[in-house]
Amino acid sequence: MALIGTLTSGVSALKTFSKGLEVIGNNIANVNTTGYKSSSASYADSFSNTLRSASAAAGDSAVQVGTGVQVAGISTNFTQGSLSSTGVTTDLGISGNGYFVVQNGTTNYATRDGAFHFDTSGNLVNAQGYNVLSATGTAITVPNYSQVSSVSISADGTVSAFYSDGTATDTSQKIGILAVKDENKLMKQGNNLYDFSSSGVTVADLGSADSGDRGKVQSGVLELSNVDLTEQFSNLITAQRSFQAGSRIITVSDSVLEDIVNLKRS
Repeated sequence: MALIGTLTSGVSALKTFSKGLEVIGNNIANVNTTGYKSSSASYADSFSNTLRSASAAAGDSAVQVGTGVQVAGISTNFTQGSLSSTGVTTDLGISGNGYFVVQNGTTNYATRDGAFHFDTSGNLVNAQGYNVLSATGTAITVPNYSQVSSVSISADGTVSAFYSDGTATDTSQKIGILAVKDENKLMKQGNNLYDFSSSGVTVADLGSADSGDRGKVQSGVLELSNVDLTEQFSNLITAQRSFQAGSRIITVSDSVLEDIVNLKRS
């Protein structure tokens, strides 16, 4: 029973620390991904076989043998990454709390990736062509974009376009910022996007930057990944050693099992 338990513990270690290595590997792979938030795995022991229960009597302590390890959870570090200057007006970063919201048809996503641009129709879109929403939940559009000579975006997200004839658009359009109280409810969807449908907020909660608990909008910058390479390499070494130790448990258990079989044969 103990021998089989040793094999089980070793196998659980290999499976669990493989997941840990996947998390670390994904962090390192996204060290240069705009707005990426690093993740970390936590572990917990699995069910223990109870050989004797504890009691109030003196000396009657519990006797239990664990059956291995399991992934307790994978959490995301939502702290802000550094803002790096790009010089491109439509590259936006949020200094503080909040997310941009982009819309693909009827589906909305939150994102910290502010690498936006205007398409030929004058719509402000992200790299996938999804519309960036305003503080009122509508797509941000600059009319007669072919005649625009320059665009500016202020700290409160106000979008102003200046035409070649010297006129300018009104300043009613503002970049929408969504404040998410429980960021752990955000679900990663790839392309630096999050599904926020389970976070308790909706598009109706969009508001202007630099209001309430929403951060300011900075034009001409992008938020870098918050991955700390030094920390990740340290975690990588620890996870690698743990994996090797789990592999060693299986090797030793196999050797002991072989000895038992040879005893039976002799």
